[in-house]
Amino acid sequence: MSHIHLPLTRRSFLRRASAAIAGIAGAPTILPTSVFGANAPSNRVTIGFIGCGRQCYYANIPGFLKVAGVQAVAVCDVDSWRMAQAKKLIEDTCAKKKDGSFKGCATYKDFRELLADKGIDAVMISTQDHWHVPMAVAAVRAGKDVALEKPITRYIDEGRLLASEVAKHKRVFRVDSEFRSLEPMHRAAELVRNGRIGKVRVVRTGSPKEQFPDEPETVTEPPANLDYDLWLGPAPKVPYMQKRVHTPQNLKSRPGWMRSLDYCDGMITNWGTHLNDIGQWGAGTERTGPVEIKATGKFHDGKVWNVLESFDAWYKFANGIELFYQMGEPHVRFEGDKGWIHVNYMASKLSPERLKASDPAILKEKIGPEELHFPLKSEKQDFIDAVRSRGQTLEDEEVGQRTTSLCHLAHIAIQLGGVKLAWDPDKEVFAHNDDANKLAKRPPMRAPWSFDKL
Repeated sequence: MSHIHLPLTRRSFLRRASAAIAGIAGAPTILPTSVFGANAPSNRVTIGFIGCGRQCYYANIPGFLKVAGVQAVAVCDVDSWRMAQAKKLIEDTCAKKKDGSFKGCATYKDFRELLADKGIDAVMISTQDHWHVPMAVAAVRAGKDVALEKPITRYIDEGRLLASEVAKHKRVFRVDSEFRSLEPMHRAAELVRNGRIGKVRVVRTGSPKEQFPDEPETVTEPPANLDYDLWLGPAPKVPYMQKRVHTPQNLKSRPGWMRSLDYCDGMITNWGTHLNDIGQWGAGTERTGPVEIKATGKFHDGKVWNVLESFDAWYKFANGIELFYQMGEPHVRFEGDKGWIHVNYMASKLSPERLKASDPAILKEKIGPEELHFPLKSEKQDFIDAVRSRGQTLEDEEVGQRTTSLCHLAHIAIQLGGVKLAWDPDKEVFAHNDDANKLAKRPPMRAPWSFDKL
């Protein structure tokens, strides 16, 4: 398989950019924002979408196209039907703007070809989870800024590799979770971080219950529009079943891969990275980790679908805060020595049950100008703002690593039968438990894939 071409040097790229401005024939006419920085002509940011499934089609493409100055210039998917739907969505949406800025949308089956496109500033990666880190690492090495669907990792050690690569290549990174942009979550975190419930003692979070609908486990030939080998990529080679991939020519149903441990860890990371991020954000622990973990759970007994169908986890941090995380209802609750705040994600937006406190007066508190303030804006706007400023996003690679690791720690404890584990959040290793440390490491990828060859 071909590898990504090395990016142009800044000097040679600027030379080509100058040629384009001068109108020399053959020079590129669309230049990435990274050439000029925050003061790029018209301040446009070009973005390519890798993975064109349900989440990309209904949330990520529309979300980015709402941000001023963003140009969607490319889509990539191993399923040609899905890629065609994404291309059409972009073309139909951009055609309505009628400002002459849209120059078309390129298509790529292989993500490496998209990453080699020098006209792309940033990528939105929305693939199945087992592809997240390999593609994100390849992207930052190719000079792209990265928005990455959660959970950003499958294993703790690959998350540290990703964070290191982002820092090494000086790229902008954003975990693509919208929960810090939801007003009740944002309000709760600001109130808690500014001491409105006193010292935080306990945080409680929850994920939705997993569903396992009946679906046949039938081996068939892959659909003609799907490159199944590239879909598998670094995952083990197994016969094609629709149950382990997604429903052909369907962008509405939840894909089967989300229930298979070959590609995903299930709800414990899928929704856990939403709610536990808010829990850690409010508690001020989003750049560290717990020192003790204990968790129990039950894995679904299926040949293909085998993620957790229930779990109950407990964590203790060095500062004494305890976090309780369960499967049940998506929520986050902060309990301090002066009161509590509870956010119920499932309550309607206008319901008083959505954001509650031990004393309703807490929710009316104003955050003073000298107190800690967080910007309230969409995750897409946050990412694009950082791409332009070369600053830090509100949910960067380190926050993503710590939040996703929190979920992995419980998953590892469950795999080991519910044992209590001691964790060093600075070194990111378990104390005196080789079995746990082994589960924190990504196993070798299926040949010919490896981090050395991306």
